[in-house]
Amino acid sequence: MHAPIEAFFFDPEVLDDIARRHHDAYVNATPFPHVVFHDIVPDKALAAVAAEFPSLASRADLVRHHEHADKKRSFRTPNALGPHTRQLLSELNSSVFLTFLEQLSGIAGLLPDPHFTGGGLHQIERGGFLQVHADFNRLDRLSLDRRMNLLLYLNEDWEDAWGGELELWTPDMSACAERVKPTFGTCVIFNTTDDSYHGHPEPLDCPPDRSRNSMALYYYSSGARPEITEPHGTLWQRRPGAHQEAAWQRWLPPVAIDGAQRARRRYRKLMKKQRSDKAPNA
Repeated sequence: MHAPIEAFFFDPEVLDDIARRHHDAYVNATPFPHVVFHDIVPDKALAAVAAEFPSLASRADLVRHHEHADKKRSFRTPNALGPHTRQLLSELNSSVFLTFLEQLSGIAGLLPDPHFTGGGLHQIERGGFLQVHADFNRLDRLSLDRRMNLLLYLNEDWEDAWGGELELWTPDMSACAERVKPTFGTCVIFNTTDDSYHGHPEPLDCPPDRSRNSMALYYYSSGARPEITEPHGTLWQRRPGAHQEAAWQRWLPPVAIDGAQRARRRYRKLMKKQRSDKAPNA
């Protein structure tokens, strides 16, 4: 049996206040409705979950992603996770939190996915990435329409130089409208539509013993979407100028691609340093 843990529960009155204060900004946000919180889950609860985060590389029951999500792994078997992690997942799928999401977004009748399809715990290693995309829009197992995403980052002492920013792109894929650092406690919530393009397309430059860890939950409704679209899987997108990169990657072996990506990261670091050195003192 697990030792007793200090219980963490969302306070409905606190969440109600947060939803009311952020509703207008959420629904009017660009490039699509979203919000970024930094303290919606207490640090103490987050630290307990981060301490339980498994090394997904060593698990036999994880999901491995390839091609569009290099060096990414996910794990969604709650009964095999630590007690703090299971409790937080349960709270994020609770009636209290669903009511908060409905008030925040204006979307009624939200439902959780108890199976964490495509969600759960995510881990990306050094050199890994997640291509810009819009998510699948139908949960066939429960016959539900996907409406919202929640991403919660669990990276303590994360350095800016390591990268890993979540990018939010415009519907026409002409520009990245916002970048969110995957720092400890940062929580991104956004509507899921056919053009809510997002991803982590730049390869991670963290140390070999670190990874970009996060928790992902998706929320659904039954037959209440204002827009009617055909069911589809993930809609992968190519960033402007990315076709050149894709072409040479098709012809090079993995070791050469890895070397080229490392050289590119070193070049970006050098350029950033030179710009910083040239900037006038504040």
